[in-house]
Amino acid sequence: MTPNPVSDLGGYLKEQRQQAQLSLRQLAERSGISNPYLSQIERGLKKPSAEILQSLAKGLRISAEQLYVQAGILDEVGEAEAMIDTRVAIKSDPLLTAKQRKVLLDLYSSFLDE
Repeated sequence: MTPNPVSDLGGYLKEQRQQAQLSLRQLAERSGISNPYLSQIERGLKKPSAEILQSLAKGLRISAEQLYVQAGILDEVGEAEAMIDTRVAIKSDPLLTAKQRKVLLDLYSSFLDE
């Protein structure tokens, strides 16, 4: 029987959080994710988006690619570079303002439409 990537991801997240000596509430705050939603992810009840995984990775100070592999988004860590969604990277970049994010996303979309 194939393991469920969602519940495997939840266990992995919980393990990483405990290794970082963070409470559920602390990781939720660091990641900008609600406490109940993070709890549901850890229990395998919810499947987070790539954007949420990226936020969690930042909160845990680990690579997002590790979480993508655990979530079943990537088969191998080596594929991560080619598979990262540019939109997710732009949306989650803490150094950009909301206006800069919108401009970059619009520009990126215009290139894809060509």
